[in-house]
Amino acid sequence: MYAPFWKKGQQSRAHSIIFLTSLGVQITGSRLAQLGAFFVKAGAFTFGSGLAIVPFLHQGVVLDHRWLTERQFLDAVAVGVITPGPVVITAAFVGYLVGGLIGSAVASLGVFLPVYLFVLFVGRYIVRYRDHPTLKGFVKGATAAASGAIVGAALILAEGSIVDVTTIVIALASLAGLRAFKFPEPLIIGGAAIAGALLYRG
Repeated sequence: MYAPFWKKGQQSRAHSIIFLTSLGVQITGSRLAQLGAFFVKAGAFTFGSGLAIVPFLHQGVVLDHRWLTERQFLDAVAVGVITPGPVVITAAFVGYLVGGLIGSAVASLGVFLPVYLFVLFVGRYIVRYRDHPTLKGFVKGATAAASGAIVGAALILAEGSIVDVTTIVIALASLAGLRAFKFPEPLIIGGAAIAGALLYRG
């Protein structure tokens, strides 16, 4: 028995849908695996404050994997910086842009897991031997490297966000408010955000 031509067409469409769906699942699964592996590496091999991770993230998500554009990456870092827990929030935002809610969860878990395991299994020994000269030397070297990474992060963010006279003025005013007048950071960021909204609303 031969199936009527319209049933053959329905079967062909069904096979196409199944193939495309399975292909999409494979691609998504592969990307999520890459995303998780990348953020595990980011959590394990970056040292210092939240900004120290920015150059590593920029190299990975923008230049190597090309998951995000420069603008999207700056937005992700900005969201992380103005909220508590900047590393996890930035990772979650990047993960969401790459893979939706599942990507956000994978990235957050990936970047948090190495730190959690380190504190759980290694942190007690660091506290116990914190006065050992070798450990002190290690911490000094790592801190210096983290400081350099923070400077690198500042350069990456400046290149993407300080783009005209208005942003130059906002950046310099923010620096003066922080260093000269000792204004709290939330006040500076909030004031700069309001100034940006007013100056760029047209």
